[in-house]
Amino acid sequence: MEATGTDEVDKLKTKFVSAWNNMKYSWVLKTKTYFSRNSPVLLLGKCYHFKYEDENKTLLARSGCAIEDHVIAGNVEEFRKDFISRIWLTYREEFPQIEGSALTTDCGWGCTLRTGQMLLAQGLILHFLGRAWTWPDALNIENSDSESWTSHTVKKFTTSFEASLSGERELKTPTISLKEKVKKYSDDHEIQNEIYHRKIISWFGDSPLALFGLHQLVEYGKKSGKKAGDWYGPAVVAHILRKAVEEAKHPDLQGITIYVAQDCTVYSCDVIDKQSASMTSGNADDKAVIILVPVRLGGERTNTDYLEFMKGVLSLEYCVGIIGGKPKQSYYFAGFQDDSLIYMDPHYCQSFVDVSIKDFPLETFHCPSPKKMSFRKMDPSCTIGFYCRNVQDFKRASEEITKMLKFSSKEKYPLFTFVNGHSRDYDFTSSTTNEEDLFSEDEKRQLKRFSTEEFVLL
Repeated sequence: MEATGTDEVDKLKTKFVSAWNNMKYSWVLKTKTYFSRNSPVLLLGKCYHFKYEDENKTLLARSGCAIEDHVIAGNVEEFRKDFISRIWLTYREEFPQIEGSALTTDCGWGCTLRTGQMLLAQGLILHFLGRAWTWPDALNIENSDSESWTSHTVKKFTTSFEASLSGERELKTPTISLKEKVKKYSDDHEIQNEIYHRKIISWFGDSPLALFGLHQLVEYGKKSGKKAGDWYGPAVVAHILRKAVEEAKHPDLQGITIYVAQDCTVYSCDVIDKQSASMTSGNADDKAVIILVPVRLGGERTNTDYLEFMKGVLSLEYCVGIIGGKPKQSYYFAGFQDDSLIYMDPHYCQSFVDVSIKDFPLETFHCPSPKKMSFRKMDPSCTIGFYCRNVQDFKRASEEITKMLKFSSKEKYPLFTFVNGHSRDYDFTSSTTNEEDLFSEDEKRQLKRFSTEEFVLL
């Protein structure tokens, strides 16, 4: 009886904390992100410059970003469309319960998993749609109105808490907008792109069956000693993403793999082996690869000597972003202007969307407003991501990144390195992985070490 009573108290506590987090992360602060007209803006390898157009014009972009001084022109609309087209994955509430827990929300603990999802989503966008792709409806997204959200928050909290106490949960799906219903795409190519756009988002749905959804990532995390409600660091998430892609059986995903660097070292032959695996099974094409490099940019604080290198990384066409943040908060870094990083923030609680229904609404998967943060505030622990379409692409990328590493490191050790050969050639013990165990013993040791070294992410 005592055990049962304790379980009920724990469940009640979980429901209360979840309801509180749902309210906490439902508030929207109406703030503008300012961009200078004098400096270029880099977004995942693309450069934009905001210049004068008309001396008498001023513009506050609908997305909540503003340009300093009087007027903006140049590539402002192109930048907005490009940024909004990136897939945004945030806290969600009222999704199906995560197995082994009472949780139906990831508010307060899932932000690093969400930033990892965003990085993987960008890799898949490059793989299926290419860097030039933008969502035709991107500029139709309206920024959230702070008054409507904040006035609704107390009601939302009360409803959520009462439902959690009574054990009831109603899955609410936002209605499909009229604009989306009547949207016509101009040609077959656009129609095909939109099919892949929706398919990629559906892979990140918050349901147990979604290939890269929160439920699956939590399940893979259990193999490294993590569980729903725990905090995850950038390196642990890198390994979880690798396992999720390796285990995905969808036919469209057989042409892509993930490699995670070992101790800040990318072993080129190991990468090429992973890319060439499909060739041995009768497929003539080598695989694309997403390379994830967990790094540390300093000790207790980020070393500003790494600023130029991080700018260089985000300027590369191969870059798919950075899983990082500031202490106790994880962000998805996708660009920069001057010494400020541009990011997407997962710390906003949205309602569950059932991505299994036809024509599910897309608006909540695209961020209407970019945010900026000084590089100096960045936590030193992060994971950098690169996408290479084939072996030749990987070879070119490794050469280009190596040159950048040498230039930025000066007399210091480089942040990470590319090494010819296999990891086993450098006295790394390679243990075989049991089919029933997703992580080898060596991987588990690494993950435990990462878990203890990294900062706590809320």
